[in-house]
Amino acid sequence: MEVIKKQLCRILLVFSLLQSGTGRTRQALASPGFIQTACFSNMFWMKLDESFLKNKFCRIEIINPSGIPVLVDKELGPRCGYVLSKDVWGNTVLRASLLGCHVTNERDEIFSLTINVKVSTFEDMRAPEVYSYPMRCAYYPWAPREIVCEENYMEVSVKTDIPVISDDETAPWMSALPETQKVAYQVWQLVFHSPSGRKTTVVSDAGKLGYSFNNTLSRVFLRSPYGTNESEYSLVNGVTMSTVSSTSMYKQRWLLLLIDTTVSCPVDGTSFTDADIIWMVPTMIPRLVLQQPTFTSLNISMGVGEKRIEDPEKLNYTLERNLTHIVITIPIGADDGRFESTVSNGVHGITYSINVFLEHTWSDTDWKLTKYTVIKPITTPFMPRIPTVVNDTDPQTRLFNVTLGVFLPDVTLVAVTIGDMPVSLKEAEQKGYKITDTPTSSGKKNFRLEVPFDDPNVLREYVNKNETKYYLRLNYTLNVGPKGKVYHHPADIECIVADVVLPEAIGYCDKKSMYLAISMKDMGQLWRLYVGNKPLDPGTALANGYLLTANATHQVLQVPLFAVGIIYEEVSLERIQARFDLALKKARTMETLETFSVRCHFLSHEFVVCYPNGTVSVSAVMKTLPVIDMGKTRLKDQACQPREFTKEQAFFQFHVSACGTSLRFEGEHLVYENEISFEKESLPVQGPPVITRDPEYRLTILCYYPIKETLIQSAMFYGFSSPPTASTYGYGKMIIRSNVAGLRRARQTLNIISNMFKDKSFAAAYGTHSVAVTYSWRPVFLEVELKDGSPDVELYLDNCWMTETEGFSSLPRWNLITDGCENSSDGTVTFYPVIKNDRVKYPNHFKRLVIQMPTLPLRKVYLHCTATVSTCLRVPGNGFRHKQCTSERPLDQHSVVHPACQGYAVTGPIFVLHSAKSEQQ
Repeated sequence: MEVIKKQLCRILLVFSLLQSGTGRTRQALASPGFIQTACFSNMFWMKLDESFLKNKFCRIEIINPSGIPVLVDKELGPRCGYVLSKDVWGNTVLRASLLGCHVTNERDEIFSLTINVKVSTFEDMRAPEVYSYPMRCAYYPWAPREIVCEENYMEVSVKTDIPVISDDETAPWMSALPETQKVAYQVWQLVFHSPSGRKTTVVSDAGKLGYSFNNTLSRVFLRSPYGTNESEYSLVNGVTMSTVSSTSMYKQRWLLLLIDTTVSCPVDGTSFTDADIIWMVPTMIPRLVLQQPTFTSLNISMGVGEKRIEDPEKLNYTLERNLTHIVITIPIGADDGRFESTVSNGVHGITYSINVFLEHTWSDTDWKLTKYTVIKPITTPFMPRIPTVVNDTDPQTRLFNVTLGVFLPDVTLVAVTIGDMPVSLKEAEQKGYKITDTPTSSGKKNFRLEVPFDDPNVLREYVNKNETKYYLRLNYTLNVGPKGKVYHHPADIECIVADVVLPEAIGYCDKKSMYLAISMKDMGQLWRLYVGNKPLDPGTALANGYLLTANATHQVLQVPLFAVGIIYEEVSLERIQARFDLALKKARTMETLETFSVRCHFLSHEFVVCYPNGTVSVSAVMKTLPVIDMGKTRLKDQACQPREFTKEQAFFQFHVSACGTSLRFEGEHLVYENEISFEKESLPVQGPPVITRDPEYRLTILCYYPIKETLIQSAMFYGFSSPPTASTYGYGKMIIRSNVAGLRRARQTLNIISNMFKDKSFAAAYGTHSVAVTYSWRPVFLEVELKDGSPDVELYLDNCWMTETEGFSSLPRWNLITDGCENSSDGTVTFYPVIKNDRVKYPNHFKRLVIQMPTLPLRKVYLHCTATVSTCLRVPGNGFRHKQCTSERPLDQHSVVHPACQGYAVTGPIFVLHSAKSEQQ
């Protein structure tokens, strides 16, 4: 992330040089409190407080008496003896050598430097405030040789005093010595000794190579940046040293002056443990001590920043010297340094920085005394610090309380993604989330987030019968460190709370049905009810023949005896013990939490039960006049007799692989068929005819099993002529073929059939063993077909009506077609054209109706139609006439219909679901 420019203090170092025609800076203000200065060994030291310069731009100018600023780039900084950097706290620090460019030097004892600090809120430094700060440092006496190893340069200065001839220091010639030295400057030469050979150059050419060479009243100095062509890198006791070997030479007639201006500085020597920084500098540097036996270490001291430390042990620092090294050990985290946050390869971590200096004074025969100063800014390698997420959630508050930490103060939380929704801190507050910075006793901080359990971005899962697991998915976005690097930290929080109250169910029975009353709490949202592998909804209930009702607190399921899904635990001649199970499942995972069961005992006389294992139980009732002996009834295999019987009832139980049971495929079902019959006894006379005393009794038993699905036992009661659902359940069916009392047989002379289709294409029909289910706002598509008729005849519908049961005379009744004409003027019933295709060979053998369901609370309906063919319509005296519908009565209202030409067909049931149209589209 780009750092905002206004958060930077861009600093330019400017010198004033003597140039004609250049203007001066404007009047400076008094020095403010944000500037601190000090005399640090043989340097000027200045610090600008970071808090004052925040969001501002500043420029530092080095001013000499001429007041002409000249911009100094990175090359001139090392040559002129200036270091401009940031300390570990972010403050701007300026260090300047007392021998630096444009420093006023008074007899090598008093040194002066004037600095202007310009501050502006504009990057182009418009309308700046100017703060002028003169610095004055006294430094005396100098050591014969002083070496400074700075961040960006190496400097050596050597004493060059000429022996005194007279004790009278006021002799007039002394005043001319500086002028003599100025002249002598022109003839100084430098000789560099490097692995490539010796190079001699005059002072002006040395400046072109990046060096700075000059002399003062009593000293000659050489300043060199690191990495020049004449530099040589070597190892001294394992520490890499950068060395510039040079001799300064002055020759004038009878005088030859040679000065060793070799300088050597360490460029590494740091190592790190988990707890400490270890900095090593060679105790003796061979290139600086030519007569090593005469070397004597006199004094060693250390400091941090601009502060000399007199007793390092009090601050847990160690300063040690041995024959080979001077070793400084600094604990990581010492107060004089600073931790800084950063991001490396997407990982959050920290570094620790500290500015250390070492001052070593030694003596040897050649130099008597050498003062050696090394200034070393040290930063540890990247140390990963993976933030920790602490879940302090108290379930009683129903609030997630999450803490992310621990961070340094230079880390800022800018956004949080909660679930899939990213929000800034301001947006989070508006949405009711609470985000706070919580400081620690060590000066660090954490970020605490509170999110309600009921927030829509919180996921829920019901893990046990009475427990909810709440999921909170987070992704924090943070700005890290002074450079504002972006860091993302994901976190998944969960809390399990015992806050679930499962629904309860109460079961009870009556003479014909089983009931389950289930509490409605969180039904649908948290869990669902299942019958077998199908969810319990109005469609399933209606298709299976259940009645599902609901009030504000409970829903009640009524399951009639022999409905789909009932489990028959005991079936006998006297009673049926049945059970019905309803599974309560998690809405998300479909895991079964509870099974609600109701068990009932029923007294039933006529039924067929088809078990999944192929066992069939049948209770047959005697319905003949005169009565027969039910104990003498048999299955197709006459050896299969009733297990139990009374005068009016017989109970059979057999397997579909026995007792003469036959098998056939019908659509997607296996159909097993057997028959209960009674063989009449006859009294033979001397010859025909035969006198019989018993009526015929035949009862066909059918069991339907779906081919592709798992079988679940079920049953059917007498009179239910079609299966209740196209499901996985097996079901049974009885067909009476005798003079059953009260049973009306429809007279079907014509061979006509009727079918329900799924849409107006009339291509996909509901099969014999599938269920037609539709919504009340959708039309019904009915087709009546004449089978085995002459190609020339045409089929006509006489009357069509709708009932709630399949009986021919059942009531109530809603007329659809009356005397061949639609019974409505609002388009509720319309004829639909028939077009010839692969299925329709003779379109005149078909009639199609599109029927809109009436707005009545109907749940199950049957469609009935009577039909006539064209050859059977006779108008007296006029031959045959076709039916026509006009504004008057049909033309054939007095026609005579031959009974042998009339037919009847019924189709159904059609299950009607009542629901708003918009909800289903």
